[in-house]
Amino acid sequence: MTPSTIEPTGRDHEVARLAAFAIALHLAEAVVPSPLPGVKPGIANIITLYVLHRYDFATAAWVALLRVFAAALLLGNFLSPTFVLSLAGALASLMVLALARHLPGSHSGPVSHSVLAAFAHIGGQLLVVRLWLIPHAGLAYLVPLFAAAALFFGTLNGLVAAKLLTSNAKEEA
Repeated sequence: MTPSTIEPTGRDHEVARLAAFAIALHLAEAVVPSPLPGVKPGIANIITLYVLHRYDFATAAWVALLRVFAAALLLGNFLSPTFVLSLAGALASLMVLALARHLPGSHSGPVSHSVLAAFAHIGGQLLVVRLWLIPHAGLAYLVPLFAAAALFFGTLNGLVAAKLLTSNAKEEA
């Protein structure tokens, strides 16, 4: 019996580079102080959006989850509350992206997907905070602040992802 080998394709290499880039962005964002606890721009999500629109949902989910796990291991917060919040946000945004892919074309694109994913991300995190870390109704007072941040950064990240996709399409043409 001979051992079988799997030969990586060019796409495998490109997805690995994109995942590494998403991890690097996540790590860079982690070391930048935030003016408000819990409010981060989520720039690594630009890569997830790019992969979603360039490849498919399964590849985007792979990149997003790989980023969350690898960054947690590299930052030393694997299985900590920070990791659980990051994973909850990623899973919630991936669930919404899975549904958002089926929106009609005029309502579906990197910007709308980014905004929806940003709202889902913060919603997933707030749900975990409410159920596990701070079981107090006063947490609801923070929702408008986090919603405004999700709208702002979701729009900004979506615009960057759209620009990257447009630039890539022009290069391939």
